[in-house]
Amino acid sequence: MAGTQAPLVAFEGVQKTYDGETIVVKDLNLDIEKGEFLTMLGPSGSGKTTSLMMLAGFENPTHGDIRLGGRSLKDTPPHKRDIGMVFQNYALFPHMTVEENVAFPLKVRKASKSEQVDRARKALDMVQLGGLGKRRPGQLSGGQQQRVALARALVFEPQIVLMDEPLGALDKQLREHMQLEIKHIHESLGVTVVYVTHDQSEALTMSDRIAVFNDGIIQQLDSPSGLYESPQNSFVAHFIGENNILNGTVESIDGGECAVRLENGERIIAQAVNVDGPGSRTSLSFRPERVEIEDVEDHHDNALKARVAETIYMGDHVRIRMNVAGNDDFMVKMRFRSNRRPPAAGEEMYVSFAPKDCLALDPVAA
Repeated sequence: MAGTQAPLVAFEGVQKTYDGETIVVKDLNLDIEKGEFLTMLGPSGSGKTTSLMMLAGFENPTHGDIRLGGRSLKDTPPHKRDIGMVFQNYALFPHMTVEENVAFPLKVRKASKSEQVDRARKALDMVQLGGLGKRRPGQLSGGQQQRVALARALVFEPQIVLMDEPLGALDKQLREHMQLEIKHIHESLGVTVVYVTHDQSEALTMSDRIAVFNDGIIQQLDSPSGLYESPQNSFVAHFIGENNILNGTVESIDGGECAVRLENGERIIAQAVNVDGPGSRTSLSFRPERVEIEDVEDHHDNALKARVAETIYMGDHVRIRMNVAGNDDFMVKMRFRSNRRPPAAGEEMYVSFAPKDCLALDPVAA
């Protein structure tokens, strides 16, 4: 999201180490715009949760600064940062009613009793829990408890809401439902959300922008479609969505395209996204749904010999695992059609793809 005004949150050269040797977050520079939904996405140990905890005030940067609304947070304790927080384990008080849990941030801020009750009930209505305010958290389902935690984070109208793996304890169907609920609440309120997850489908569903973390560094910061369609390195291509990899050597580069010789000798044309000069190694990235299966070789610029290993029926599509250029797990997604027979194991065919759908990236281990 591009904005002409100053960002709501700014990480400025932030580093974090716990032992003075291992740097968990490395020189983080990140602006978060007012009203956006930004997700910090990455595997365990990538630095995303530590970055969130520094913004919340539960951890302090070793170097650098974090600004909220233009002001440094260095000397601001967590409870004075005007930030709401939603945790994976809900962190509700079991001895309080649902309404009392939601009202607790207002009580801490010395709001009147009538204001606490009024605003807590409105917050519960917002998360579709109106009428359950007198129950205890233990009488609610996991999804309902997470809604209570969300209402509590929003009730005092903070500048920003932080969410740390908030849906991790829920089953798949409920998790997907809550993703849309949170997205709709964000859209209706316009509150700024910073969300941490290791689940890439969750990030793609909910976010305006996604910061992909690995090894303490943001590998790419982009919109969901930008990350999926145009990954800038092999880590992002692997981590976002399903991906096929073939390794090869760059033969030549012409403008935005390059010719690559695969390890089995076959030659293809790809987008030169993140490669060095001729003679350098590269890993080619293909999305399974962008690959076509052909009986003959002469359909496209790029066609590779393939042997079908297995066909898996998935309802609306068929997943076909193939051996392609030495990769035994090359996957193709073919839309299921009742009048088209999926290929059988052992069949020899060709896979083809347009150069724009094949990205030449930095090399990864075979």
